[in-house]
Amino acid sequence: MDPFVFILVLVAAVCHASWNALIKKGDDPWARLAISNFVGMGIGLVLLPFVPFPNAEAWPFILGSAAIHQIYYVTVCLQYRYGDLSHVYPISRGSAPILVTIGAYLFVGESLPPLGVLAVLIISAAIISLTFSTTWKPGEGKGVVFALMTGVTIAFYTVIDGQGGRAADNVLGYIVYLFFIDSVPFGIYVGYIRRHSFSSTMKTNWKTGALTGILAFPAYGLVIWAMSISPLTYVSALRETSVILAVLIGTRLLGEPFGARRALAATAVAVGVIILQVS
Repeated sequence: MDPFVFILVLVAAVCHASWNALIKKGDDPWARLAISNFVGMGIGLVLLPFVPFPNAEAWPFILGSAAIHQIYYVTVCLQYRYGDLSHVYPISRGSAPILVTIGAYLFVGESLPPLGVLAVLIISAAIISLTFSTTWKPGEGKGVVFALMTGVTIAFYTVIDGQGGRAADNVLGYIVYLFFIDSVPFGIYVGYIRRHSFSSTMKTNWKTGALTGILAFPAYGLVIWAMSISPLTYVSALRETSVILAVLIGTRLLGEPFGARRALAATAVAVGVIILQVS
């Protein structure tokens, strides 16, 4: 992978771990993620005049990704309702490269060398160790289930957007229109279910939600751009180095238990990602 692309994907990883920590912090991830989506829509609206309208070949991917993202937003909120950031985030993000590897092979024709297969096995083992953590809190098993569901949705929209970015005449246009469109449905849904407490919810969460939206745009926009010029599997796996930062944020800033198992598992995911990049 080109060093410049490598660095930008790492920047995206930092942004992603940071906005997930902001969603987890506090008692209403639904409101914060909805506000984040409205900010993303606003950023997209501002940028629309400066990017070309996506070509016809790109639109099935934009609409498909937007649909999958609605499920993703729900599972993200549910995984943080029941699980710690340092527990469920590595599971959801760590499972995605494995599934992306399969999807990229089946739908894009990308394959891994033996060293890449080893990396996937290491990541898989780390995920399994996390699901059998002995430090679960009551109900956190549900968090693991929703984290795995999140991983599935991540794989789906990653493969879709990897192909969509390449099918688009202009990848920046693809990114801007995707953010503008996929931000709307979830925000409207949360606005409806919070309609009786909308004012207080906005007052409590708007600052954090806005910062989340600002971070989320480059967190995924950079990834789509990188996938348009680099293999999907490598970009997806490199992005998941964010698990290390998420574990540090969860344990140092959110007061979650550190635990040797969580630290070792998150580190193993990062090692697997590094081996994947080297391969």
